[in-house]
Amino acid sequence: MREFVVEADGGSRGNPGPAGYGAVVSDAATGETLAEAAEYIGVATNNVAEYRGLLAGLRAARELDPDARVHVRMDSKLVIEQMSGRWKIKHPAMKPLAAEAATVFPPDRVTYEWIPRERNAHADRLANEAMDAGKRGEQWSAEASRAGLDTPPATPAVPAPEGPSGDATAGAARVRAALASAGGAAGPGEPGPQQRPAAEGVAAAGGADPARTAPGRGAEHASGEGPDAELGARAADSGAADVQGGRAAVGSGDAAGGPAPTDRTRGRRAAEPRATEVRAAGAPGEGPAAGGPDSPAGGAPADADRRAAQAVATPSSGWAPADMGAPATFVLLRHGETPLTPQKRFSGSGGSDPSLSGIGREQAEKVAAALARRGTVQAVVASPLARTRETARIVAARLGLDVAVEDGLRETDFGAWEGLTFGEVRERYPEDLNAWLASPEAEPTGGGESFAATAARVAEARDKLAVEYRGRTVLLVTHVTPIKTLVRLALGAPPEALFRMELSAASLSAVAYYADGNASVRLFNDTSHLR
Repeated sequence: MREFVVEADGGSRGNPGPAGYGAVVSDAATGETLAEAAEYIGVATNNVAEYRGLLAGLRAARELDPDARVHVRMDSKLVIEQMSGRWKIKHPAMKPLAAEAATVFPPDRVTYEWIPRERNAHADRLANEAMDAGKRGEQWSAEASRAGLDTPPATPAVPAPEGPSGDATAGAARVRAALASAGGAAGPGEPGPQQRPAAEGVAAAGGADPARTAPGRGAEHASGEGPDAELGARAADSGAADVQGGRAAVGSGDAAGGPAPTDRTRGRRAAEPRATEVRAAGAPGEGPAAGGPDSPAGGAPADADRRAAQAVATPSSGWAPADMGAPATFVLLRHGETPLTPQKRFSGSGGSDPSLSGIGREQAEKVAAALARRGTVQAVVASPLARTRETARIVAARLGLDVAVEDGLRETDFGAWEGLTFGEVRERYPEDLNAWLASPEAEPTGGGESFAATAARVAEARDKLAVEYRGRTVLLVTHVTPIKTLVRLALGAPPEALFRMELSAASLSAVAYYADGNASVRLFNDTSHLR
């Protein structure tokens, strides 16, 4: 049975505005381009154009071989999640398109995969060619197309390393391969990132993953100090689940390879709201952040991401040598509950800055007793927000330590969403919320802080603290976003991993950082001391 890869994209210069789509069908085994399709479709939204591109690609594949298997790859999280059945489809203009796309091939012969925007360059260029043609009052012409010529050859897929799913060694192998293909890894005997001076401390993570998508794309997660609901890519239609940990958690507690496609800024997504709809999100909470090469912070997030990947990639094989000395160990404590936590409201660094509730103080006392019994914490560092400083003071008093404050550990600023539930944000700012769910570079309404910016800030603080406390164990009292970000980067996991983490109030996690830049996750979301 033949196997095809369909890559599709769509764009709108206005959302809604002049729109077009592009689709490419290639041979799964050889990568050879077998068919291209593009069309200017008049005024439409980004999402409708993306669905039109998907439908055109599937139809082109069927014309080649109706009995083939098809693997669809798109940089639209919305389309991929909806066609995979994980998100509901409510928009009236998208429902019929999705229904029709589902009938082109039998469902068991079509699979879907989200990819970063830069890996979808061919289809993106076709979509922009179609929109350019429409602007001239013409339709796209295959004979005049240069999309295939102008698109850099796709990077060969990295073979999946052997080993069980989730194996850290396999993950590191993928990162090394990615670095090598990007020119970031040294060959045998050559100086490489793993040989950088120890004075640099741990390799920093900028919040974005090496495969991070550009602004306006790819969902990461939201979180806040509120309810611990993972946003991930789902959300509760009801409205607020405690999304504390992934891009969806915002809550009450706290609360790319190859040149970028041409015309992206005038084509779409750079600044336009994304997805018209998502299957509800959990709820507010402190959300982890993740950035990308094109994040607002300029080149810093991309550079930090590269360094983060390099850290995971070392050593080149096998286990790290045992003579690197004691690591800097971060015991990561999420602060206790605040009055906003059970209400599942966004509570970041730009809101009312609530103190702990009675329950939150009890939780802090229990953490203090547990850490006193262990007797391993040598220093305490807290976020500057009231809930973290109060938690830290309770614990530090029991341990006989002082509390230092690190601004980089604060929670994300959720702008105009501070104090609102997820459902309230969805009712008042639906376009902004959808864009925020779709991209870590998107900012909350009113000039809040993007998760990309948060991640870069957290990574910088991590590097500084890892050098300062090398060889020691330090308690970092912080929020959902910083903790999940540190764990993800230590694992070398993609941004989507944040959607699969749950982080409870007053929970403990731990990550150790070695002199060569390697990191080891030793504990995550331990709440045994609260029982």
